[in-house]
Amino acid sequence: MNNSKKTLIFILAMLMAAVLTACGSNNSGETNSAQDDAETETKVSDEELTIAQINWAENIAVTNMWKVILEDKGYDVTLNLLDMGVTMEALATSELDASLEIWLPVQDANYLETYEDTVNFSESTWFDNAKVGLVVPTYLEEVNSVEDLNEHIELFEGQIIGFDSGAGTMEVTEQLIEDYNLEFELLPSSEPAMITAIGEAIKNEEPIVSPLWSPHSVFSNYDLKFLEDPQNTFGGVEKIHHATRLGFEEDHPEVSEWFKNWKMDDEQIGQLISYVDNAEDPLDGAKKWIEENQDLVDEWVK
Repeated sequence: MNNSKKTLIFILAMLMAAVLTACGSNNSGETNSAQDDAETETKVSDEELTIAQINWAENIAVTNMWKVILEDKGYDVTLNLLDMGVTMEALATSELDASLEIWLPVQDANYLETYEDTVNFSESTWFDNAKVGLVVPTYLEEVNSVEDLNEHIELFEGQIIGFDSGAGTMEVTEQLIEDYNLEFELLPSSEPAMITAIGEAIKNEEPIVSPLWSPHSVFSNYDLKFLEDPQNTFGGVEKIHHATRLGFEEDHPEVSEWFKNWKMDDEQIGQLISYVDNAEDPLDGAKKWIEENQDLVDEWVK
C-alpha cells in the first residue's frame, strides 16, 4: 500500500471516530435531558396536593385558606368537592391527600372506627371549642330542651330539617331521635338548603329545628339557641382534627408539620368564614384574611 492510500485510510478512520464520538455525546446529552425532564416531572408531582372540600361554611373557608397558603409555598393544590363518606373512602384508597375537618370525639367517631387502620387521623387539633346540637330560633321561648320537642311536635310538623345525609352529625341526630323517643323525621338536604330554610323560617317568625354546629357563620346572621341535651347524645365540647392518607407524612413532612401547627380560636375562624362567605371568589376572601393575619399564619408554616 502506498503512502497516499495509508494517509487516506488514516483520515477516514479519524473522521469515523469523530462521528462516533459526537453521536455518543449527543446520545448522552439526550439521556441526561430525559433524566432531567423525568426528575422535573417527579418534582412537580411531589408538589401536587389534593384536598377534600365539603360544602360546609367553615370547611370552604379553611380549605381555601390552605390552598392560598400552600400555593404561596410552591404547591399546586386541587380542592375536590365531596361529601364526608366519599372523602373518607378516597383517603383510605389514597385518592386524596387530606381532609381538614374531622370532629371528635363524637360526631365523626363512626369514621374513626371504620377507617382507623387505613387513614391517618391526626391527634393534633385546629379548633378546640366546637359545639354540636339541635337549634331553634330564640323566639321559641317554650322550646329549650330536646325533651320539649315531642310536646310541640305539631309546631314543627314532626320534622327536623337536616343537611348532608353522609355527615356524622346527621347520624348522631338519628341516634338522638332514638335516645329521646322523638316522634320526628330527620329530613336530609344540603347545608346551603338547610341554612336557607332557617333563614326563611326566621324571616316569617316560623318554627324550625335543625342540627347545627359552632363555629358557623349562621350564628352571626340569626338569633339561634342550642337545645339542652340532658342525655349528652351530641357530646360536650368537640375538637376539630385533620386526616391524611397513609404515607402523607413521609411524602410531605413539611406540610404535615404545618397542619399540626395550625390553631384557630372563635374570633379567627369566625372572621375567616365571614370573609370567604362575602367574597365573590372564596380565594379572595381567604387571601384578605391571610393578609390581616400573616403573623399567625407564619407561626403555622415556620
